[in-house]
Amino acid sequence: MTKFRLLIAGLIAGAAIVALPLVAAIAMQSAGPVPSNLALLTGVIQLVRQDYVHPIGADELVKDALKGMLRRLDPHSDYMDAQEFKESQADIAGKFGGLGMQISEQDAVPKIIAPIDGTPAAAAGLEPGDEIVLIDHSSTEGVGLRKVVTLLRGDPGSKVTLTILRGKQDPFDVTLTREIIRVESVKSYPEPDGIGYIRITQFGEDTADGFKKAIADFKRNANGSVKGLVLDLRDDPGGLLSAAVDVAGDLLDGGSVVSIHGRRADEEKTFKAPAHGDELSGAPIVVLINSASASASEIVAGALQDRHRATIMGTQSFGKGSVQTVVPLKGYGAVRLTTALYYTPSGRSIQDEGIAPDVVVEAAKDQRISGGPLLREGALHGAFANPGPLNQQPEKGKAALSQAKSSYSAPIKAELIGKPGDAQLKTALAYLDKNAGQARPLDR
Repeated sequence: MTKFRLLIAGLIAGAAIVALPLVAAIAMQSAGPVPSNLALLTGVIQLVRQDYVHPIGADELVKDALKGMLRRLDPHSDYMDAQEFKESQADIAGKFGGLGMQISEQDAVPKIIAPIDGTPAAAAGLEPGDEIVLIDHSSTEGVGLRKVVTLLRGDPGSKVTLTILRGKQDPFDVTLTREIIRVESVKSYPEPDGIGYIRITQFGEDTADGFKKAIADFKRNANGSVKGLVLDLRDDPGGLLSAAVDVAGDLLDGGSVVSIHGRRADEEKTFKAPAHGDELSGAPIVVLINSASASASEIVAGALQDRHRATIMGTQSFGKGSVQTVVPLKGYGAVRLTTALYYTPSGRSIQDEGIAPDVVVEAAKDQRISGGPLLREGALHGAFANPGPLNQQPEKGKAALSQAKSSYSAPIKAELIGKPGDAQLKTALAYLDKNAGQARPLDR
């Protein structure tokens, strides 16, 4: 069986992340393992330390035991040691050292999901679907994604050589120079006739402010009358839940954006838009998505779709519908644990299904990535099945979502997104040009 595990190299995303400052001792005291199980674990660790052919420290064995336990739960739960936790915090802040790419693992080999705009990986022409078979002439098979990330990162100015396998082509080498990666999560520019274009590449700490500034700039340049907006969430793997709520809240007047439902009643919460939050006063919006749009980007697309605030165009999104709670363990890193699922305003679960576009617009065949369709949530080892809508039978929910199956498609090449030849963007602009000035009624 092909096994997948998702990880972001240089970008912790693909998860709507909620950070909670819990204390490790409290977490361990609740519902902990029975003493006999603890004795079993301790005994095996002692056996390995005494008799394994090579000496291994207790700290390393405990770390590996924690990782093994959490990774078996689902694709997104994990244990991070102190260094990994530090790196993840730098990732979310949008500033880190490395090459600038998102990677997954398929058949124990790292595979590129997408390069990040303006980074060494993008400049080198790396593509989604490329497999990294060697790093500095050493095999990556079975190395593990965290170790691969460590190998890819390094001091700014240092070089690393990757051996790439692309489709049926012969393997080839690419030498890249590491840089401090500063991710500009919001990119915007005006289109003709009072229409604005905003692309969000990830939902980070600076996204909400960047989005609000872009909207303000459009309004100022258009003398307060923006006729329409293209919000481009293609290849956006997600990020911070709070950033997604803020972005959606700038386009909605009150009402629900997303709700979270976990095992405990106190984990259930609904996030709402401000009462008069819509910065565009109902001007038409098109949201572009594809199979690499995940988690936080799906929250935004789902909210605007359910609230009848935007027309969703493109192809089926990734289907990442779970929430990870980051639990810092003072002096020992952190646990990233899946604690809840999120639901759109109408009660739909995005998990394993994704957002189905209102208008299916595939990338032009000559603009699609050569590696084929990206991984989907449902293909990840241990991924949850869709639970169905809230307050409905799972069978009915499954039937209601079955229509989405037909829109899966290989996404556009990353370097073409937002460029003049971008056929999906042209379709969105044509739609807005036709509907410019026609404010859509809001579902309050």
